[in-house]
Amino acid sequence: MTRRVLVYGNRDELAAEVGGRIIRTAKRTLAKRQSMNIVLTGGTVGIAVLAAVGEHPDRDSVEWARVHFWWGDERWVPAGHTDRNDQQARDALLDGLDLPESNIHAFPSSDEGIDLDEGAQRYAAELSAAGDGELPHFDILLLGVGPDGHIASLFPERPDLIDAPGSVVAVRNSPKPPPERLSLTLSAINTAERVWLALAGADKASALGLALAGAGRYEVPVAAAKGTRKTVFFVDQLAAAEVPAELIASQY
Repeated sequence: MTRRVLVYGNRDELAAEVGGRIIRTAKRTLAKRQSMNIVLTGGTVGIAVLAAVGEHPDRDSVEWARVHFWWGDERWVPAGHTDRNDQQARDALLDGLDLPESNIHAFPSSDEGIDLDEGAQRYAAELSAAGDGELPHFDILLLGVGPDGHIASLFPERPDLIDAPGSVVAVRNSPKPPPERLSLTLSAINTAERVWLALAGADKASALGLALAGAGRYEVPVAAAKGTRKTVFFVDQLAAAEVPAELIASQY
């Protein structure tokens, strides 16, 4: 597994680069296999990446009907709510792609007549049904990073979340609203072939610097995110302020 930091001038450049890499990786993967799985993230940068995919001139060169989309976490609010990561992804990209609805694997919502724990169990079952074991093969897993170093909905100083067993954890008492969420576990995240972390802004610099300096997973959960093949931090110059120069790569 290799770990790299790639730095771009601003958030728009970063989003365009990651969007282009999604398209190129999808084309290479689908040339070898019948289908692939991409795990999406929300947040300003995550949605900007999806918008960049939608605006890319090569967007329609991908056979999107062979791509399955999942999410790293979701807010426990009703379906279609503007705060949901899946709704933002639909608006930014998915509704404009030629793919069947069955390829969009959204987390359950709060208006489905189930509770949070049942929602976690249902998504875990869907993941298991799509793979040979507990999980499908995640070709690309996108993550945003909070100023506190959280990834998905795995927050600092929460061993109950960071060390949660299985593939999906029910999150209560989130430090960010809403208090209830669903999230992939750290162990599930770390099964992905490629973990791509996209972050921009000066408020992310400390978390990134700590993660690369070897901070513990309870202090800075992002420090524990690792792809089985590649772990790449795509960052803008502001977020890279505390990254040692020797850790910055010149290419992917």
